[in-house]
Amino acid sequence: MRKKAASGIVTRLGNPLVVAGELIEPGCTRDLRLGYSQSYTGIEVSVPVRVVAAEKPGPILFVAAVVHGDELNGLGIIRELVFDQPLELRRGVVIAVPVVNVYGMDAHSRYLPDRRDPNRCFPGSRSGSLTSRLTHLVFNEVIRQCDYGLDLHTAAVRRTNYPNIRADLDDPKVRRMARAFGCELIVHSRGAEGSLRRTACRRGIPTIVLEAGEVWKIEPGVVALGAQGARNVLKHLKMIDGKPVPPPFQVEVRKSVWVRAEHGGILKFRCGPGELVQQGQLLATNHDIFGHILNEIRSPADGIIQGLTTMPAVKPGEPVFHIALPRLSFAALKRRMAARAGEGLHHEVQEQLATSLLVKKRRRR
Repeated sequence: MRKKAASGIVTRLGNPLVVAGELIEPGCTRDLRLGYSQSYTGIEVSVPVRVVAAEKPGPILFVAAVVHGDELNGLGIIRELVFDQPLELRRGVVIAVPVVNVYGMDAHSRYLPDRRDPNRCFPGSRSGSLTSRLTHLVFNEVIRQCDYGLDLHTAAVRRTNYPNIRADLDDPKVRRMARAFGCELIVHSRGAEGSLRRTACRRGIPTIVLEAGEVWKIEPGVVALGAQGARNVLKHLKMIDGKPVPPPFQVEVRKSVWVRAEHGGILKFRCGPGELVQQGQLLATNHDIFGHILNEIRSPADGIIQGLTTMPAVKPGEPVFHIALPRLSFAALKRRMAARAGEGLHHEVQEQLATSLLVKKRRRR
């Protein structure tokens, strides 16, 4: 796709914006490819990039997805944001990378063929491993040329995450961006060493991560919420018109706890993603193969279910629930979360994520 551009070029800090060897002009849309590697037969492997530039100068935002090759929800979000309909920018530039890890996506794998995790290898090296060369290319061609960033992820294999933003809340620019995105849960985290987000933030590029849904799927509710969140960030940066759409409620979390299985067995879930739980509340029962209860899994604290396993068969020590621990009291959380009840995007996402789990509720007497 090549949209007609106005005269001149886009600049950042006085330098021309060049992606994949092309000068980016105001008012243009470019579909580009970053040549990255070759197959065994010598066929080029490249990373796809779409650049959308407004007529007026403004912030440059990158939106990256599929850094882990099996996490496809971000691809769906970028498709909704910049492919399925024109992105009418008021000012600035969006650089969208729908698939960072092309090799991983082809192999339905989190990693690259050298078994390295790309989200532990930024900023990479021009002469390093296969993974290091990829992260070096993406970082230098895209990330370092931007003012802000949004990285889209899902839970790891056999888990699902209720949509939450991971962000360094001690950085004011990052915190404002995280709040504007519009997730109910914002989790304080600087990110792992070598992660795209941590590396970008260290280079002065405020970046947040969306964690939502599970691998190998493009989930409609997650896509809708993620695309709305990306547009909220664009509105926050005044790159498109309008005000960010607020969530029903929003809490910031600095602590969380994993609840693990004590016995090997088959789980029956009593709670799903995004639910408010109270200390001592029954989360799941663990049964042997004949249906006898081995033990009950209960919440160790008041909190919100941030993520959980989608694999009902467990061994001792395996994670079952990930519970976010807001500072608010249970009563205060309950009052805030009452705003989500009924219709609304966040409620729809919560219901959709739970459809892949057999969640049995206790009957009210």
